Amino acid sequence: MKTIAPQKGKIIALLPLLLFVFTFLGAGIYLNDFYALPSPIAVVMGIALAFVLFRESMDSKVSTFLRGCGDDKIMTMCVIYLLAGAFAVVTEATGSVAAVVELGMQVISIEFLYAGIFILAAFLSFSSGTSVGAIVALAAIVVGFSEKTGASLAILSASLLGGAMFGDNLSFISDTTIAATQSLECEMKDKFRQNFRIALPAAILTILILIFQGSSLSQAAILPAGEIDLIKILPYLLVISLAIAGINVFVVLFTGILAAGALGLYFSDFGMLEFAKLSYEGFTGMTEIFLLSMLTGGLAAMVTRAGGLDYISNLFTGKLTKKTGYFGIGGLVALTNFAVANNTVSIIVTGSIVKEVKDRLKLEKEKAASVLDIFACIIQGILPYGAQVLLLLSYAEGRMGYFELVLNAWYLWLLMGSTIIFFSFKMRPPKAGRIAPLLAEVKKAG
Repeated sequence: MKTIAPQKGKIIALLPLLLFVFTFLGAGIYLNDFYALPSPIAVVMGIALAFVLFRESMDSKVSTFLRGCGDDKIMTMCVIYLLAGAFAVVTEATGSVAAVVELGMQVISIEFLYAGIFILAAFLSFSSGTSVGAIVALAAIVVGFSEKTGASLAILSASLLGGAMFGDNLSFISDTTIAATQSLECEMKDKFRQNFRIALPAAILTILILIFQGSSLSQAAILPAGEIDLIKILPYLLVISLAIAGINVFVVLFTGILAAGALGLYFSDFGMLEFAKLSYEGFTGMTEIFLLSMLTGGLAAMVTRAGGLDYISNLFTGKLTKKTGYFGIGGLVALTNFAVANNTVSIIVTGSIVKEVKDRLKLEKEKAASVLDIFACIIQGILPYGAQVLLLLSYAEGRMGYFELVLNAWYLWLLMGSTIIFFSFKMRPPKAGRIAPLLAEVKKAG
């Protein structure tokens, strides 16, 4: 098939994406239920407009769409969804979730429950380098905590979301960190130090807020503690340990499913056939997220091919100055992430453009890498069609809404504020040329 070069950036190329976003968000807001209109139907409307609007041949448009649907990062997320669904259903059937919740209630004081989930998620995400992995490992446990203690599911889920994004943003083995540092030829340790100075104040304030919110929880609301069958906690310990060790997420989840299944068979909770049916039930429970991610990938590829992302790039980089450079980088990756719904992909897509902006304006590469990663992280954490939010809403099964979740995601909002303050005031140490005369005067006086 003849290859057609991407068209020049144009705003009309964004219309299919905007139709999807406004249809999805508009229906959710108007009906006060983001599940009322199936999200894959909303994205199909955008895809249909793209096929009508874009001028390439039908064969070329179909090829671009299918290539986007089958992108390796999109397919990676889709398979993770399936395995995560199976793991959640099987561990629920074996009583593993209940055992972990029971143990947690006996170990964690109720007023520190929200803050404890944030810290645990941050540790797991930082160690494993994946926010999705942390959410998959802990989401079912969070739902169990809410049911058993009466704690707000929205606050617990938002704590998990914030902690997962905090760890992912700072982790040395995260895809986003690797993409940002490689794109800007920056050392990971330099980017980490820069990132940490911005993220730490936001994390500390988040923990304090969560402790305050937890202070209103009543210990009396907790049901009497039952006996804990510690062996049933093994699937979760195995998943968390393998994730921290940096094992491939597919291996981690598949091993977790087998471990949970083995426990179920050992305790006669179910037989082999029922184990297979439970696993499939987990697969089907993730159908909507699977379809949405795949179709969004196809739409994003068509929009990119038609010049939509080029338009966004030109819009943000054309008139940047040294004073506005960092915010321009943040805006560029944020809008790109709205389009592709994947923070790693958005960093990769904008990386070469950001490097050109950094070189032209002589920006500090570690700061550029930090702001690139941070804004991709923030937008990914609040996107209603992003993987992290979709997973949490799926596990909640209608017991909390999108706005309840994101409005309690204190870390993401505080991180945005911390970043804006940092780059507005640009707190820099004195230059070496200014320090040297002072040191000479001090030495002379001594």
